[in-house]
Amino acid sequence: MSDLFQEKPLNRQKILVPFPIDKAYDYAVPEDLNVEEGDYVCVPLGNRSSYGVVWGVGDGDLDSSKIKSVQNVYALPSMPKAHRRFIEWVAQYSCSALGSVLKMALSVPAAFEPPKSMTGYVLEHNIPDKISIKQKQVLDIAKDGVPRRASDLAQEAGVTSGVIKTLAKNGVLKTVEIYEAPPCQNPDPDYGEIELFEAQREAGTQIVEAVKNADFQPFLLDGVTGSGKTEVYFEAVAEALRQDKQVLILLPEIALSNAFIERFKAHFGCLPALWHSGVSPAKRRVTWRGVALGACKVVVGARSALFLPFKDLGLIVVDEEHDGSYKQEEGVIYHARDMAVVRAHLGGFPIVLVSATPSLETIHNVNEGRYQRLVLPSRFGGAVLPDIHVIDLKKDKPERQAFLSPVLIEAVRTALENKTQALLFLNRRGYAPLTVCRTCGHRFECPRCTAWLVEHRRNCKLHCHHCGYMLPLPEKCPECEDVDSLAPCGPGVERIHEEIALHFPEARLMVLSSDTAQDHEALCKALDDIVHHECDIIIGTQILAKGHHFPHLSCVGVVDADLGLHGGDLRAAERSYQLLHQVAGRAGREKGNQGSVYLQSYHPESRVIEALSSGDREYFLEIEAQERQAAHMPPYSRLVAVIVKSLEEEKMQEFAQTLAKTAPHHERVKTYGPAPAPIYRIRGFYRTRFLVHADKEVNVQEVVKTWIKSIKCPSHIKIQIDIDPQSFL
Repeated sequence: MSDLFQEKPLNRQKILVPFPIDKAYDYAVPEDLNVEEGDYVCVPLGNRSSYGVVWGVGDGDLDSSKIKSVQNVYALPSMPKAHRRFIEWVAQYSCSALGSVLKMALSVPAAFEPPKSMTGYVLEHNIPDKISIKQKQVLDIAKDGVPRRASDLAQEAGVTSGVIKTLAKNGVLKTVEIYEAPPCQNPDPDYGEIELFEAQREAGTQIVEAVKNADFQPFLLDGVTGSGKTEVYFEAVAEALRQDKQVLILLPEIALSNAFIERFKAHFGCLPALWHSGVSPAKRRVTWRGVALGACKVVVGARSALFLPFKDLGLIVVDEEHDGSYKQEEGVIYHARDMAVVRAHLGGFPIVLVSATPSLETIHNVNEGRYQRLVLPSRFGGAVLPDIHVIDLKKDKPERQAFLSPVLIEAVRTALENKTQALLFLNRRGYAPLTVCRTCGHRFECPRCTAWLVEHRRNCKLHCHHCGYMLPLPEKCPECEDVDSLAPCGPGVERIHEEIALHFPEARLMVLSSDTAQDHEALCKALDDIVHHECDIIIGTQILAKGHHFPHLSCVGVVDADLGLHGGDLRAAERSYQLLHQVAGRAGREKGNQGSVYLQSYHPESRVIEALSSGDREYFLEIEAQERQAAHMPPYSRLVAVIVKSLEEEKMQEFAQTLAKTAPHHERVKTYGPAPAPIYRIRGFYRTRFLVHADKEVNVQEVVKTWIKSIKCPSHIKIQIDIDPQSFL
């Protein structure tokens, strides 16, 4: 009889919340709630409520009186199992807290709530016999029966909102409740077909077959600049849409998205959903919800788009896979290209890595048989690759206090005479990278960073490019107080603009960098002006280097081809080659417009310059690989950077020395350091670094986590773990 009054066991579930914690907490599930693994829920956490995800069944060992209850279940499809396993994998691989990785997937809390309704207008049947021309324009749009907001209907019809209100008042239009539709709901895979040449068709067929078969298969789509790589993977995107799957296309820069989305629209009849830092919170909310519901079919985004909770993902494309901006350097540190391959593997679908200059890691995976390489050897539509000319600055010297050689100036002049455009590339913002007092030698340094202040003539200030500190350009030296003694050292794009304007005073000039195009709209306008030949000479940074198609550009001049070749970075040569190759690829992309590229260098014998001038990329990669293998460096080994930082220099150094005493050292693992970071101070934080070097087979994450956990970290010390570091600054 007592069994009838026995307390029923609680239904317990583990809930993972988006905070820097490494485990899911047990919660009780009320009887009136139906909760399944992967559901999005609201739970009490401390003295507040938090959203989270059901991560599994609870333990059942905890005291029932101490367990709080789930408050609410959100009306969304559950997070797919493959995506939850992906979050776990990223956390384990990057040595990050599980909740911190979840936070990247739940980046828009407002998306959990149902969208707010808006007033829309649709056509009624009682259309009067006599209507004005403007009213007829509205009715012609509204006759498709699609509900629209007054502002949208007025914009499409080319009238004012007052016309809409009048029609509604007269009963011609009626109001209905509508919700903002997610972007890219109905892309048409057969909307705009493009005739492909043979190599494109062969490559496209292999990727399409993998999409049809829903097989995990990593492809490297390796094609020269202008070879039509985008059109090839669009074939795979179309097939995924026919299979009713979602697609993610990663781009390294927001700058690439403007021209890209127009090509996408021409091929699929609608715009893709966009996901990057420039998207408004309202748009992010609609897009996140649309992705989770499966309504958004194609997302084009930056690296963070990889963590969107796609309901049914069937293809990932990583364009410009070699690009360094795929590496997230703050918070959870990860490389989006590598994590994208993992996501495709866990989801069981193909991934396409795309590049004209593949990374050595990707080429290594091809050689090891892990990735399949598809090659596009020539430019699309009959265009030919540009001629490469090396200017030895020891022989063809610029004039005194100048940076452009006579050979390059003459090449620009020839381009203008032929009614084409010229691009001068220098990957250095501002006017000059250093300002020095000629009297006492004082150099202007950032008070918060170990970095020189960069002079910007555009706003007459000295800038720190690491923390954003600014200082008005002084009239006298703060050290010796001598007036008119400050001298700029070295060139930035503003200084090249000043020099080229002296040679071509009638030319239409444009400087394009992140300083001059500070938002997405300004950048799009500038790029559109280049495409439509609204300028003659463009002076720009790496924002211009990749992915753009400038039909009138025939001449590219690299002001300092040696920049980036030196320093302790093991990828310095590879990165320089990739960047310069991409810049060179902007020239002569239209048939009949033969391109020419001029590389100014004090070291024309360097391997990077020789590889570019000869066009022998394979030899360059082979030598790079041999040197890495001989030095037992990635991709033939593993590296982990451990960065210790604090606002208090002495305490940081003391802790680093303590940590060094227990650093892992044995036959297959070596630890180097602590050593001051090359940029010792950033944003006020002093920084020292360790470098763990391990054999490829070693579980280096476990080695590092065990080491770090062996020492209690004080609250004033921050430790960053960077698996497979790309930067050593």
